[in-house]
Amino acid sequence: MSAAPAEAAARTDLRALFILMFAVFLNIAGFGVVIPLLPFFGKAFQAQAWQITLLFSSFSLGQFLGEPFWGRLSDRIGRRPVLILTIAISALTYVALAFSPNIWIAFAARFTGGFFAGNISTLQGCLADITPPDKRAGRMGVMGSAFSAGFMTGPALGGLLAAPKLGPIGFHLPLFAAAAFGLASALSVLLFVRETRPGTPDVRPRGRRAALREAFGDPVIRRIMVISFVVISGFAGIEATYGLWTEARFGWGPREIGSAFMVIGAVGAFSQGLATGWLVRRYGEARVLLAGLILVLVGMLVQFGAMVWPMALAGLAVVAFGQSICFPNLVALISKATPPDRQGEMLGVNMSNNALARIGGPLYAGWMFSAISPAAPFAFTALLVLPATVLAWQLGKLTKFIRTA
Repeated sequence: MSAAPAEAAARTDLRALFILMFAVFLNIAGFGVVIPLLPFFGKAFQAQAWQITLLFSSFSLGQFLGEPFWGRLSDRIGRRPVLILTIAISALTYVALAFSPNIWIAFAARFTGGFFAGNISTLQGCLADITPPDKRAGRMGVMGSAFSAGFMTGPALGGLLAAPKLGPIGFHLPLFAAAAFGLASALSVLLFVRETRPGTPDVRPRGRRAALREAFGDPVIRRIMVISFVVISGFAGIEATYGLWTEARFGWGPREIGSAFMVIGAVGAFSQGLATGWLVRRYGEARVLLAGLILVLVGMLVQFGAMVWPMALAGLAVVAFGQSICFPNLVALISKATPPDRQGEMLGVNMSNNALARIGGPLYAGWMFSAISPAAPFAFTALLVLPATVLAWQLGKLTKFIRTA
């Protein structure tokens, strides 16, 4: 390829990157609006603690089923139509949640929303399509910064717009805002994102079992999936009980919790947008992954022992930074270890694995919160991270087998 066409292609891919990041930001901002509201939304229906955490798990169950399905479909028909469909319908489920007459219909709305929100692997596949293997960790970090920026904006907005004293109707406005963010994201993909899937018309879909056999047969992907599962299950448990914990310990409400998640988003946007790419270029994916896991461990222990809110917020920020430099590397390593025509499928398997972790995490965390101690989920998550650090250390010896071209 001559210099001029190569430069034109690079400019096109860069423009696609920015448009894709904007769509991601809008989509995650809509998702983030709901996060600090769910504990109080559940209480408006007189729900028990286990039912409130089940609102988180039902969404993750939908994602678990949706991720491999949408990932395989995007390999067959293209990323663009899958993104438009899933983002738009996921947005509409926020409207359904707003008008839920009871907690059981709310569960159904959350499950449906999770199924159609199982498109993260499609977004990741879209980015991998336009990114050379040696730049994927950095680009995944940029995508992560868009996630974090959306996660910073959404919870803060949700906390400001919610009116828990009005009962279920007090959550209508933030849920409508979440739906508006999602629909705007779908519209941006429809108008500005081109198809990125490589021209591989002979790709045939495989069942979940075949994809799982391939994933767990690969020494790199197998370790990555175990790391993702144990860490995400722990963090999902914290996410589900954080509102209950801060209410019990510090008397916080939706506004304060939304502000705390805004801190997470700000830290994540900085670390993923600026720090991850530089750290990977200097130290490599496996070492950065290991460092991030150690930071998550430290941050969880700080929150476990926190008696005042500034200490808890500092621990949360450490966890946010550690996670922000972990997960782009996990995705990049999977992408580099997978053939181009299986990107969506394998990333879908990984995201389905993550969704499965998010199902169990809130359930055991809700039980530990009620039966042991409100801070017990923090200690248990720190314990889960320990074996993950060993696997991350092993990955450093295996990366020489990863495809780099």
